[in-house]
Amino acid sequence: MIFRWLNKLEEAIFSALLVAMVLLAGVEVFYRFVLAEGISWAQEGSLYLSGWFVLFGASWGVKHGAHIGVDVLVKKLPRGGRRIATLLALAICLAYCGLLLVGSYQYLSLTRMIGIELQDIPIPKWQATLILPIGMGLLVLRFLEIGWRVLKNEADGFGFSDEGEESLRLAEQRDVEAHDAGTDSDREGRS
Repeated sequence: MIFRWLNKLEEAIFSALLVAMVLLAGVEVFYRFVLAEGISWAQEGSLYLSGWFVLFGASWGVKHGAHIGVDVLVKKLPRGGRRIATLLALAICLAYCGLLLVGSYQYLSLTRMIGIELQDIPIPKWQATLILPIGMGLLVLRFLEIGWRVLKNEADGFGFSDEGEESLRLAEQRDVEAHDAGTDSDREGRS
């Protein structure tokens, strides 16, 4: 229940950030090239929106297996070996996220204490960079979710999409369709 709600919220925010970035960039281009003016805060706004988008996207990518994974050797291991390699990789990922969580907390605390604002937008910098611990927290949840599935024997890896396998499947499908089209035209030519 909570994960379903979190998934919906994450995707809604992810989508809203993409729309906001595209709209802001479009309006800025219109202002700059049509009205010969610019929006003073557009570049900084786009920068922070893209940062939020990337860190929400990292979590979304883990959830959907969209990240690139070099797992050629891991795939050759027996199922038990793949599970151990996945759990080891998850431990490293969680340690990395933990370091970034601690570092982002320290950074946010410092910027809040000093009272730094963004350069062009009158909001505190710690609020604009709040995505650092949020993004790392979401990644931790996704990694723990994968780890739980591995421990429950429901998965033996991260679930990366296999681009090579997908490319081969598409090439085979194209060849079959080309062959079928050639066979159909041969039949029409004979009749």
